[in-house]
Amino acid sequence: MVTLETAENALKTLYLGVLSNQLNTKTNPLFNKIKQTTADVWGKEVKKLAPVGINGGIGAGDEDGYLPISAQNNYVTFTSTLKNLFGTIELSDKAIRASSNSAGAFVNLLNAEMEGLVKASQFNFGRMLYGDGSGVLGVGSIVEDESDCLEVTNVRNFIEGMMIDIADTSAPNSVLRTVRVTSVDRANSIVYFNLNVDDLVTPEEPEGPAITVNLCVQGSYNKEITGLGKIFASTGTLYGLSKASYNFMNPLTQSGATSFTDITMQKMVDTLGEYYGSDVDFIVCSAGVKRAYQDYLTSFRSNIDVMQLEGGYKAISFNGIPLISDKFVPAGTMYMLNTKDFSLHQLCDWRWLEGENGKVLKQVAGKPVYTATLVKYAELICDHPAGQGMITGIVEK
Repeated sequence: MVTLETAENALKTLYLGVLSNQLNTKTNPLFNKIKQTTADVWGKEVKKLAPVGINGGIGAGDEDGYLPISAQNNYVTFTSTLKNLFGTIELSDKAIRASSNSAGAFVNLLNAEMEGLVKASQFNFGRMLYGDGSGVLGVGSIVEDESDCLEVTNVRNFIEGMMIDIADTSAPNSVLRTVRVTSVDRANSIVYFNLNVDDLVTPEEPEGPAITVNLCVQGSYNKEITGLGKIFASTGTLYGLSKASYNFMNPLTQSGATSFTDITMQKMVDTLGEYYGSDVDFIVCSAGVKRAYQDYLTSFRSNIDVMQLEGGYKAISFNGIPLISDKFVPAGTMYMLNTKDFSLHQLCDWRWLEGENGKVLKQVAGKPVYTATLVKYAELICDHPAGQGMITGIVEK
């Protein structure tokens, strides 16, 4: 007979390993290239020494002259807080009891919940890798004659089922309303919700401008991992250091590349290698940029070299460097990365959040519902920001 204890054991012994493997190997190709480590984690923070330049204690001299003056490596300390990543499933008491006499029905129930959790976690974790850590999915504005939807920027960040915090852009940490996404009109960049939201963006004066609002993942404002959006930002701070004060905190960027060729890409690879000692081993761009590159290739030769990556992913080969597209990369953008400079620092791998009695299934207060929460405490660190490159402004196909 299936009981809550059966469900507990299944979550701990059968599903945890599968969930962890799925999230670590099937999230996206970039995540597969990033090493995961428990090193440099101090309490709730990551503190990592990053070398700057080279050792200065070298030189030539006379046979009986003085030896070179010692000048040890220069280091800076990168400091960032571990981010709290959660994923929750929900099982009703009724559903558990309905499947209590059928092991097959119970397995189907758990499988459905696990598949939903994996899909949601992969979507959000993949998005965070390319985000700026703010949790802001986009800015919403009023849609005329519609009350339950908003026109949004970055529609690629939204998917049906997400729980969204709506906040005034002038006070993004003050949540006006939490809603759930019911539908996404990707062609027109409109997101529909389960509640009316037009009162949040309607101007106070009849002739006044409509108010815009920030749309964030629930409870996540400024609490997500430090993704490429933050690493490649042209201003601000990164890992506690000012980009304006420390030039080596700024990746190499090239803007206005309305069209590009193999030479454009190779120049970026060469510059990163010659001036910053970086060996580019991964290229990722938007789907439109990938199509533009494929169009460029086919205009000169019929064959496009394809590489097989870990996790079953396929990539175009650029001089032996894999080139892939990802839906979360901004339009017209291509990143050129040395993935050996990236590490996901974590307290541990994915685990179930346990109560004092070691239980992972907990009843929601006042409801005939049980929840279990998957958790990971981690932060993404790039040891060598200046060794990464970005080309923007590419015309997409």
